Amino acid sequence: MPMPSLPHVDEHTTVVEADTADVWRALGETLDESFTRRGAAGYARLVGCADRSASGPRPLAEGSAFPGFRVAVADPERELVLRGRHRFSSYALVFRLEPLGPGRSRLRAETRAVFPGPAGSVYRALVVGTGGHAVGMRRLLAGIRRRSCAKDAGGS
Repeated sequence: MPMPSLPHVDEHTTVVEADTADVWRALGETLDESFTRRGAAGYARLVGCADRSASGPRPLAEGSAFPGFRVAVADPERELVLRGRHRFSSYALVFRLEPLGPGRSRLRAETRAVFPGPAGSVYRALVVGTGGHAVGMRRLLAGIRRRSCAKDAGGS
């Protein structure tokens, strides 16, 4: 399903005291770490995700995958688009980076998804309607921000 056909769900933004190169590195590392944990892989199997394991190049590039997601677009220091699907939804997470000046960047995370049928409606109510998705996205962005601002170039 092309991304323009996926309805907008939400968007979260954070300002990071780091340049886009550091934010890009932290974005890839944090996503890889977060979505390859045992719980993420189990959840991906439970809901029937198309991608259930980590594969492909690292750092993340087009074709890289981890449970629940495949990299559709990797434009370093600018945009990372993750696509996924499972029994209850087809979705995309779009991360956009903008330089705000020396050592400052804005990171935006946009979620787009469709939740077809009655089961999809229930899933949306459970994940999005409860606020769980928003909490997860804010935590993810905070982790990326912390890792970006770490003193050593290797992250936290």
